[in-house]
Amino acid sequence: MNHFAAVRNIHYGTPQAPVVVFDRSADGQTRVNTFERWRRNDHGDGPVGASDLAIFRSGKLRGTGILVTEPRDPTRSRDYRLWLPSLRKVRRFAEPDPADNWGGSNFSYGDIYVRRPHDEQHRLLGRETFDDCLGVVQLPPTERDRHTAAIPGADCSARGRAVFRLQSRPYRNDLGYDERISWVDVETFADYRALYYRDGQPVKVIDKAWRSMQLDDLRAQYWVYWYARSFADDRQGMAFVAPDAVQWNTALDPDLWSEQTLRRIRR
Repeated sequence: MNHFAAVRNIHYGTPQAPVVVFDRSADGQTRVNTFERWRRNDHGDGPVGASDLAIFRSGKLRGTGILVTEPRDPTRSRDYRLWLPSLRKVRRFAEPDPADNWGGSNFSYGDIYVRRPHDEQHRLLGRETFDDCLGVVQLPPTERDRHTAAIPGADCSARGRAVFRLQSRPYRNDLGYDERISWVDVETFADYRALYYRDGQPVKVIDKAWRSMQLDDLRAQYWVYWYARSFADDRQGMAFVAPDAVQWNTALDPDLWSEQTLRRIRR
């Protein structure tokens, strides 16, 4: 769902209202980064299926850029290029392991980019009503900074929605989980919650809050926040963006998704 190509392009965040991603450890340590993200889906019938660009605007990753090119052929690996501001160089690297953390967050590359449907075995467990609000990090006002001041409250818009309950089991056994149960909207196919298990015990949960793009296709959704919690160490994290800082089908230069853009990033 994170990669559904309902629109030509989509842009998350602005210079004034970037996407905020932060982690909070069990002892109260918080790490915050902000970024903008641009995704392009209209590559025609060529070998490229989509392009994804993220540029970090603040935090320890400030000035870092990640450009991902996704091939149309799902059996081929994605191309990853990373702009390292300290070296002023672009590095091309192999597809990250799905278990690796993205940007030092509680979200993995598997959660964001790497995981494909054929990487897991799926089984529909049934249809039910989603009866919960989505999780959020409870960050005390005294611990918020200018970026986390606008942290959203728990989203309850999915409560009462009809959902499919889907079981997914990875073919690999070194990803930190051996089963994932997802709750997916039967109309929009928005995935509201994914609960990860290992040896029958829950290890992690990821919740996603979605909004409609108001297009004819009900599947046209964009996210306004992700929430993650790891149960072993009670590490929590969120990525959130203001709804009015998300745009789609805008007139963007195709050269935006290029190595030249990475080289122009300023620290």
